[in-house]
Amino acid sequence: MKRFLFLLFALWLPGVLGAASSLGNARRAQALLGPEIWSCVVRVENTAARSAYPAVVHALVFEEAGLLWFYTDFDGTQSLTLHPDRLAEEKADFAPLLRAIDPGFVTYAILPDEATDPPVAWRAALPNGCFVESLAALQQHVRRGERIESARLLNCYVDTPAGEHGHTVLTYETPRGLFLLDPGRSPEPQPMPRAWANDALALAGAALQGSRVTRARWVPTALPRPPVTLASFDFPHDPVPDTAPRLMR
Repeated sequence: MKRFLFLLFALWLPGVLGAASSLGNARRAQALLGPEIWSCVVRVENTAARSAYPAVVHALVFEEAGLLWFYTDFDGTQSLTLHPDRLAEEKADFAPLLRAIDPGFVTYAILPDEATDPPVAWRAALPNGCFVESLAALQQHVRRGERIESARLLNCYVDTPAGEHGHTVLTYETPRGLFLLDPGRSPEPQPMPRAWANDALALAGAALQGSRVTRARWVPTALPRPPVTLASFDFPHDPVPDTAPRLMR
């Protein structure tokens, strides 16, 4: 009897630890994106007898460039939006969107937000988090005051024995040129030829050196607003006399 109970515990424990880990990673992903990006952590019950997903899935649903996205540490980030022109409606009810990902996703709950320290979240790579980390890196560069003129995420695909595998990187342009950044590999951006600015395959090949890229596609990306500081406002250097004409700005 004791042996039976031990085996039952041994089978049950990995599932519990996996669920706890997936919740922690969903919250880490939310912390990485920060308050500038709308997001919520959800718990999804998977009732499908045969599914690629576990019975309990913790995920981060977030908005980027007017679309909803779905991140899990199990298989990364994918589009959740079915109707790009119905963002408010889709935010109000995830049920049909989740069923489109897996028919077993029939029940979900939005979990209360918890305070998570973003610096802690950066200490280790987020499992299958290249999409989230690339977005977070873009925000980080904007916060530092870098003059980013345009930015896009790039999905790169390669064939593997297990099937097609995707990876996301960040590309952006500044007055200094075109750059490619893969946060999971290095915090330092790589300069790229400006002629490649719209060449997705060339940039994907540079990102995945040594791999045969089968296809690449751009992902809609919103450029974060720079932080507002006192330096952002135009203050006159000299006092304006009361008799001077006032300009309305």
